[in-house]
Amino acid sequence: MGCCHKSLLLLPLLRALSLPLYCIIKKPAITKASFSDKIMVLLLHNMLVWFLSFSQLTRTSSSLDSLEVNHSIRDGQSLVSASGNIEAGFFSPGNSTRKYLGVWYRNVSPLTVVWVANREKPLQNNSGVLKLNQNGILLLLDGANNSTLWSSNISAAGNNNPVVAAQLLDSGNLVVKNANNDSFLWQSFDYPCDTLMPGMKLGWNLETGLERFLSSWKSTDDPAKGEYTMRIDHRGYPQVFAFKGSDIISRTDQWNGESLRGYPAPDPKYNQTFVFNEKEVYYEFEFLESSAASLYRLFPSGDGEVISWTIGSGNSRQVVTKAGLDECDKYAYCGANSICSANGYVATCECLKGYAPKSPQQWSLQNWTDGCVPRNKTICKNSYTDGFWTYTYSKLPDTSSSWFNKTMNLEECKVLCLRNCSCVAYANLYVTNGGTGCLLWFHNMVDVRKYSQRGQDLYVRVPPSELDQVAADDNGNTKKKIAGITVGVIIFGFMTCLSILIIKNPGAARNIYNKHCKNKPRKEDVDLPIFNLSALAHATDNFSSSNKLGEGGFGPVYKGILIDGQEIAVKRLSKKSGQGLEEFKTEVALIAKLQHRNLVKLLGCCIKGEEKMLIYEYMPNKSLDYFVFDETKKMSLDWIKRFNIIGGIARGLLYLHQDSRLRIIHRDLKTSNILLDANFNSKISDFGLARLFLGDQIEANTNRVAGTYGYMPPEYAVRGHFSVKSDVFSYGVIVLEIVSGKKNREFSDPKHDHNLLGYAWKLWSEERALELLDEVLREQCTPFEVIRCIQVGLLCVQQRPEDRPDMSYVVLMLNGEKLLPQPKVPGFYTERDVRLKSHSWSENHKLCSANEVTITELDAR
Repeated sequence: MGCCHKSLLLLPLLRALSLPLYCIIKKPAITKASFSDKIMVLLLHNMLVWFLSFSQLTRTSSSLDSLEVNHSIRDGQSLVSASGNIEAGFFSPGNSTRKYLGVWYRNVSPLTVVWVANREKPLQNNSGVLKLNQNGILLLLDGANNSTLWSSNISAAGNNNPVVAAQLLDSGNLVVKNANNDSFLWQSFDYPCDTLMPGMKLGWNLETGLERFLSSWKSTDDPAKGEYTMRIDHRGYPQVFAFKGSDIISRTDQWNGESLRGYPAPDPKYNQTFVFNEKEVYYEFEFLESSAASLYRLFPSGDGEVISWTIGSGNSRQVVTKAGLDECDKYAYCGANSICSANGYVATCECLKGYAPKSPQQWSLQNWTDGCVPRNKTICKNSYTDGFWTYTYSKLPDTSSSWFNKTMNLEECKVLCLRNCSCVAYANLYVTNGGTGCLLWFHNMVDVRKYSQRGQDLYVRVPPSELDQVAADDNGNTKKKIAGITVGVIIFGFMTCLSILIIKNPGAARNIYNKHCKNKPRKEDVDLPIFNLSALAHATDNFSSSNKLGEGGFGPVYKGILIDGQEIAVKRLSKKSGQGLEEFKTEVALIAKLQHRNLVKLLGCCIKGEEKMLIYEYMPNKSLDYFVFDETKKMSLDWIKRFNIIGGIARGLLYLHQDSRLRIIHRDLKTSNILLDANFNSKISDFGLARLFLGDQIEANTNRVAGTYGYMPPEYAVRGHFSVKSDVFSYGVIVLEIVSGKKNREFSDPKHDHNLLGYAWKLWSEERALELLDEVLREQCTPFEVIRCIQVGLLCVQQRPEDRPDMSYVVLMLNGEKLLPQPKVPGFYTERDVRLKSHSWSENHKLCSANEVTITELDAR
């Protein structure tokens, strides 16, 4: 029964009304007059039968805007939105005879299809059926053989999510709705084809991993996915790329607080929105003229166009803007560290200030693909003497590996760039309200172009040796810019000296501050109290052994109680420790500004002669290793607590690697550096070996390998190479230790001489992963969570850094929001000829006996 089932319900009633006419006809004839009456009644009857047939025909072929559960429409029928402007049904594109289920605008020439369901599986006949089944799934069936060609593939039914209907909205969005609150259980806008419509999102749901992107048709006759796509890259500061296959062919400007500069073209008719937070990143636009329609289309040729028309009958589309008008629109047309300028269709390339062609001969032949390289490199120790050259009306460089801060002002952004030798340029993140936010680029600037009247200011770093040359190139304005930079350098130098004095002589620093800065507001200062040594000695009973909480490589930690009753933990740097003043300053500088529930809070510091101390919030449950490796105390850590600890460490690391102002690599992550508060919440501590990365810097090397063996990744232990993936490896070791209750360094498999990582891998490859679980947990664990944690742990300890996930992905995997890939052989694994088997979890996995739970298949939740 189709969507027009209401007309069928009227048939019995209409037939009942026609019954007296049949009775009149059946009576015997008496006179001529009665014969004529009979003829009249017969005509009336025929007219009624015709009316019934026509009524059924017209009602069946007419359309409603919704499809109820267990109802359907067939080829020749359609859904029409309430306004009558949007239609959904079956169509054949171009010259093709194949049939597709699609959504299109009505009364627009040529046919304007905006969404196709069965792009890859066309119907070869006219037997298509669209049905909403009782589970809330839209099904496209081939009526000839009852096979399914496409489905929405989401089961929405159940007590919590009763389905009311599928509906075609006036926006062009085909949705399945919840009967309780009219929320969408599924929507076609989540699965765009080649068209971006008003209200449709282009981008990512970072919680679920859903990506909404455009993909061209193969041809005007074939809506299957073509070779061109348009999608948002959320690495660094998000931006929109157009791809041909895997190759970038063009890039829009970054969102600057107003628009994407031509996507769609800046116009008062459009209201553009860009959302970027921890849950999602997407672009969408709204067309403000109610009497007109507008959309963006990616064509099979790779061209993009904004198309609009006036709503009404017999309207033709008009192209508003067409992308790709000049060669400067081509991605990296001039190579790195250069700027592209277009005069009509002719493009020219020029090296940025301070740069020279990498291949001068090719450059002279107008072959610019090799780009430019620095003419004179910055001397790192004198980097604060560098200047900046301003490029106005610019398309900012590719931000895929940039660093950004949404609140920092432009002056702070400049100072931060000067402090890092790899920083080559900076700019405002937004142009609204006078400019806010900070963007930093490192090493190279790619895909920069010059506009005639729009764009943003880009500040390119110029080394001291280039300053005189720059000053000679232009007139007085240049010298004023350089002078302004010098003032900034003086301020920066003063603040640097002040920060050193704070470490070495707090009293002298305070005097300088009172003299020069007392009445001046300071932004983002570290409000870190200086504790008196005698006060700390009194609080810890003169650092008595009875107050000693533990001892690490850098010295002992004592519990103390201040005069006001506050409990504290005092880390006293050992004179024999390898941590000197630099490491101490590092820990103070890094932790002071870090604010996260899974990082230990630094309350203050103390420097007196050779004594250096850090004062932290007190953690009553000490450290993780105090519990997890003790046969008695581990009983306090049930599976719920352990799973929460695993998740807390992951969130703390994600903050350090990605969400804090600066990217921080811990480098000494281990169970003894995970502290537990009164509720067993995990907090990362001990940042003495931490290193700070800026911008696109993701790795570094050191000749001084420091840390704890058993938690170091292979590339760091052997070559001194470290990155965010070094912390990921250490985290993976901790996860496997928490699950098993065993230390990686001390564990040895008696049969195969494996460490804990090798043993975990062996059990995983033999489909016996749950045997790794700590015996004290086997009566009260959650099996699928245990298996997921083991799999995440193995993924984190992969031999190659590039095979390890980043912490954002780890958090999603732990929450069950990502499909988990299969792990490979872990680092420091020596046994050969172990092959990963397919994992079909059998009913033999009954180590977790709560509720007699068994696992037969591993699925993401």
